[in-house]
Amino acid sequence: MTSDSTLRITGDDIGISVLDGDIELFRYTLVPDSPQLESPKPYLSPLRTRAGRVVSLFRPHDHVWHKGIAWSLPVVDDENFWGGPTFVPGRFYVQLPNDGSQEHRTTLAQSVEGGVARFAHTLQWITEGGIHLFDERRSLTARLAADDVWVLTFETAMTNVTDATISIGSPTTRGRENAGYGGLFWRGPRSFTGGLAISPTGSGSGNDMRGQRHEWMAFAGRHDEIDAESVLAFVDDAANPQHPPQWFVRTEEFACINPAPFFSEEVPVEPGQTVVFRYAVAVADGAAERAAEIAGLARGVLAEDASDAAARAVRS
Repeated sequence: MTSDSTLRITGDDIGISVLDGDIELFRYTLVPDSPQLESPKPYLSPLRTRAGRVVSLFRPHDHVWHKGIAWSLPVVDDENFWGGPTFVPGRFYVQLPNDGSQEHRTTLAQSVEGGVARFAHTLQWITEGGIHLFDERRSLTARLAADDVWVLTFETAMTNVTDATISIGSPTTRGRENAGYGGLFWRGPRSFTGGLAISPTGSGSGNDMRGQRHEWMAFAGRHDEIDAESVLAFVDDAANPQHPPQWFVRTEEFACINPAPFFSEEVPVEPGQTVVFRYAVAVADGAAERAAEIAGLARGVLAEDASDAAARAVRS
């Protein structure tokens, strides 16, 4: 890891930004102004490399509920916390009154210490019909990992506050083949369409790679206007349910990556149970051949975060 840090964090009641010098690495919107149809949720957008190159897309016209990077779940029992229509067997996608919201409640931490920018908050998951399903504690960190790489971590702990089991799934668990999306979902820039998906065992198009199980998956794409490439590598924590996950990835219609723990099997959450997911995302200026290197940096940050959490627990 790089020992020098120029990170700082600024924020208000609507969201926070993490900056590397004069470059805003990301804006995390806590209180979106999204319409209910888009399942209002916190999101990271824009997302930039250390050189300031944008590597996310916000509210694309083809899927207006895609918001940079967001924790989005299309199948929560019969509720939709993804946005837009719901897959209904025999009817395909149908717009239903079931687009729920993830609502920010309390900021728990906002600091830069030891080269780590850290933010944590609580949320409640409320259905469109007004039913409270989950309490969530969410934390994000950012670290500078190399001269041209920084790493984001994302952790969510969701507690079922109802008196019934809630099952989290995907359109595939409801019958649509090879559409197992749901979880931490990244939508890439338009110019990344036709890019390359890379895993520990090979590379190819989204059609080639979708549904494969790996510890990590990366996406390499090119920018418009400038002669430059960027790579993002997503790493799944070994303690996550369904590790290693199947991956939902597209390169053909648009650029996206999603470690999808609910791809082909629903995850039940019992009353009072808390389910935890942790991820690291390395964001780099560079080309596809760097994918394994930057995935390694992200893996190291997950381990470092776990050590930091253990140390904080001892101090408390």
